[in-house]
Amino acid sequence: MLDTDPPSRPVRRQEGYLPLEDLGLIGDGETAALVGLDGSIPWLCLPRFDSEPLVCGLLDHERGGHFTLTVEDLQEARHFYEPDTAVLVTELRGPTGLVRITDALALRAGADLSDDAGAGRSELVRSAVVLHGTVRLRAELEPRGGGQARALGSGLEVRALRRPDLRLHLRSNRVLTGLRTVHDLEQGDRLDLVLSWGRIHRHHRFAPEAMLEETADAWRRWMTKCGYDGPEAALVRRAVITLKLCDDWVNGSLVAAPTSSLPAPIGGVRNWDYRYTWIRDAAYAVFALRRVGFGEEADAFLGWVLDAFEQSRSPCIMYTLGGDPVPEEIQDSGLEGYRGSAPVRWGNGAADQRQHDVYGEVLDCADQWLRAGRDLQPALWSRLAELADTAVSAWRQPDQGIWEVRSEGRVFTYSAGMCQVALDRAAAISERLGIPGQTARWREEAEKLRRMILDRSWNEKARCLSEDLDGGGSLDASLLALPLRKVIPADHPRMAATTAAISERLSAGDGLLYRYLHDRSPDGLPGDEGAFLLCSFWLVDNLVLQGEIGRAEDLYTSLCARASPLGLLPEQIDPSTGAFMGNFPQAFSHIGIIVSGVNLARAKADTRT
Repeated sequence: MLDTDPPSRPVRRQEGYLPLEDLGLIGDGETAALVGLDGSIPWLCLPRFDSEPLVCGLLDHERGGHFTLTVEDLQEARHFYEPDTAVLVTELRGPTGLVRITDALALRAGADLSDDAGAGRSELVRSAVVLHGTVRLRAELEPRGGGQARALGSGLEVRALRRPDLRLHLRSNRVLTGLRTVHDLEQGDRLDLVLSWGRIHRHHRFAPEAMLEETADAWRRWMTKCGYDGPEAALVRRAVITLKLCDDWVNGSLVAAPTSSLPAPIGGVRNWDYRYTWIRDAAYAVFALRRVGFGEEADAFLGWVLDAFEQSRSPCIMYTLGGDPVPEEIQDSGLEGYRGSAPVRWGNGAADQRQHDVYGEVLDCADQWLRAGRDLQPALWSRLAELADTAVSAWRQPDQGIWEVRSEGRVFTYSAGMCQVALDRAAAISERLGIPGQTARWREEAEKLRRMILDRSWNEKARCLSEDLDGGGSLDASLLALPLRKVIPADHPRMAATTAAISERLSAGDGLLYRYLHDRSPDGLPGDEGAFLLCSFWLVDNLVLQGEIGRAEDLYTSLCARASPLGLLPEQIDPSTGAFMGNFPQAFSHIGIIVSGVNLARAKADTRT
């Protein structure tokens, strides 16, 4: 649960790893780092989100490397964010004193985070001050594969042996004799560290305190736009910042998560690289951000989707942050994986899958883009119209679906539903703008497909829509998204029955939901997985639309209570322990916090009027 003033507690480790709940996220719109409760940084990719990590102790605590600033003989710790910022504070208590460390990926002075422009300085600031007593503070930078350092200017020139392309410089207000130093400090003493890459910063003024202040100011200016006033307001505001930390500010794209290969579950093989942009993630992010006052970010995401679509020969389900094809998936045998969960993967093999929902995602993005008053170029409309024509029949072909199964494809109900979205949005665009297209045919096919979904996927005995159009009765929580995309009304008797069936039969307990049951819906991978958080937020939204406001609010409150003390959520939850699973933090989960909060707030306001 989010706690803005948490108590100190002992640091826990399992097989040498911090729990994901004990990690905080900092970022600058180009990359991100995870900061541990113990003062370590076990994850940092440079210079971009999807670059090879400089340090990845998160995936191998012995060989992955780290950037650590911590107290010798650490007894307990706590961490929290400076309000309305991505500046993270960690307090570490040793046997004889207490030190406060402030971490941030620095932003330029006066940066406007609404601009489609880079705001980062390519600098990581770590600033420690002793609050009372005396401490022995250890500073250690160990790149994966090792590093070498030589004195240069006011600090060290660092050479990462695996990354000779990086020009790294580590500066400090104290003498650094190497990549590992120990400093004995008294109350009021400071140790400031600034790691720089890209441009050479060694001749610049060394002003870490000012850099932290300017970074916090930039975040606070941006957050003044947040117009949310509803349930769990503090957590929703934090979710907005987390979503922004997953945003590539220059390109306008969005990583699904800033990490790779965090397992779900521990010891399993469901370990994927999420440092890319999925079209559906961007579409959901647009929906979320526009509703809490961040129209510029929403438009940037939409523009990125349409540009990537125009540049590719056929619509892809995911792209790199720059809109290029995602690298081939490879396994890294040099890392043991988080808590021994191999394999570690870079790239993503699902990039070439057939997933028919992409037609609806692209056309829904186009519709939202145009509703915001943007222009539609004839060449783009021609390609969008072709996409709608393809959707007329594409749903009949098996695909891998929203969950990217690695088994033989099926005719998924959700995929057919998103083809219906493609046809509906194409017809709406043509009608609203008065531009030529097969409008009548699209509208007719959209209605036929809507009726077909209700009829063919319905299983009378199971009293639910089915995950496949064969009507076999097996359930998939993605069916909860159909009302949210306006395919089927939430209060349609068959949708209401399906909602009840999913709530009961896919329940993992305490409001958590599985995506599907692996014994009924094999996905080509061994083992089970945890509860998928976004599905539970979809259940909240369906309950709101069905008028069950009390149930929806209770469920929403329980889901929000699962956030870490820093207000962060993973992709999945282990139902037996409540532990975080999967890549972290997960953009989808924070989208759920925002959208469900907005829907609840509006529904409650309507009941009062």
